Amino acid sequence: MNWDHLRFFLALAKDHRLVVAARSLQVNHTTIARRISALEQEMGVQLFTRSNSGYELTEAGLQLQDIAKQVEKQIGNIRNQVNQVNQEITGVVRIGTTEGFGTVVIAPILNALGKQYPKLIIDLLALPRMVNLSRREADIVITLQRPTRGPYLVTKLQDYSLHLYASPEYLASNPPIHARSDLDKQTFISYIDDLLFSKELSYLEDICRPQRIAFRSTSIQAQLQAALSGLGIAILPSFMAEPVAGLVPVLKEEIEIIRSFWMIMPNEYRKIDRMNLVWDHIKKHGGNNP
Repeated sequence: MNWDHLRFFLALAKDHRLVVAARSLQVNHTTIARRISALEQEMGVQLFTRSNSGYELTEAGLQLQDIAKQVEKQIGNIRNQVNQVNQEITGVVRIGTTEGFGTVVIAPILNALGKQYPKLIIDLLALPRMVNLSRREADIVITLQRPTRGPYLVTKLQDYSLHLYASPEYLASNPPIHARSDLDKQTFISYIDDLLFSKELSYLEDICRPQRIAFRSTSIQAQLQAALSGLGIAILPSFMAEPVAGLVPVLKEEIEIIRSFWMIMPNEYRKIDRMNLVWDHIKKHGGNNP
């Protein structure tokens, strides 16, 4: 069966009038009539009846319409796959993300994209601050807070947990910790309160009121290094702290903080191949949510 016949058939089934269908396909209306006639002869059935309101499908026409729509969808999928294979992805995609997640999780998974698309350039802004999407500081932003408004495409990448961590040296030289109440006697490492870039990072007061904060930083990497050096107890994402041999979890079963990472991109970027490619890759390899 000639696919072009089906294409003209679907157009007339949708528009009901030869002139309207011809306009949508940018052909002469006699071409539509000729194609429909050829299709009916090929199938040996009448597909349309003509009425005052235009062309209406017969029972056989309705059955063919369902099949033709499936064929049209399959052909579209095949074309998209072929185009995706053949189309060369070029240009720059800038990703803005929090420092720890960008360094530990996002950077490693971008390696495959670099190998597969050598003309694609990825800028990764892994910063201890919020990257502003509305100011176009980045094309794709991964953040701790879901936007409540704006023309954005939004998806949750993953939930993650934070726990207390300290070095064995610190724990050996300070009062023992058996319960949450023991934390008030400890020394902590934290963020700088007046420079917090998200309310999702304000969690120390919910855990305890320590007698001393020895070190504060806007950088989660700096906090990890301070804890590793024995300066105090830090609240760290598990994906950063667990692989570090010199850190020990403190009251892990009792204290756990859950936060989420959200990926955001302007809606209009969905039309740009390189943006789609990077978005889909990060969603697949950098998240634990469907």
